[in-house]
Amino acid sequence: MASWYPLIKDVHLITVAFTLSFFLLRFYWVIAGSAMLHRRWVRSVPHINDSVLLLSGVLLMVITHFYPFSVQGSWLTEKLLGVIIYIALGSMALSRRPRKMGTRWIATLTALIIALIVIKLAITKMPILGIV
Repeated sequence: MASWYPLIKDVHLITVAFTLSFFLLRFYWVIAGSAMLHRRWVRSVPHINDSVLLLSGVLLMVITHFYPFSVQGSWLTEKLLGVIIYIALGSMALSRRPRKMGTRWIATLTALIIALIVIKLAITKMPILGIV
């Protein structure tokens, strides 16, 4: 299974890049009031990508034996918490509910900061908060 690690890691990194890029594109469409947001593929592609992202993350966890809520995986616990916060903020930024544009901007910028923290955790594997 370890021989699959490079491929699964590459898939994971590609889906992360796509998630962040497509999030920014959709946010641009929100501010521009674009009709692109209402296209079916725009609503379904992120779910497909995020499913592949989640699956590759779980596979990496199984291969590396880093598990959240363990001493060795405390960085992963923080990463998981960060991903949940990123998803909540992304939903706030892109939701169809009427929101003030300032709220959308703050949610987007905060989501991007959280994404950078998640990336830092993934690269360094050093917990920031010390959560177990």
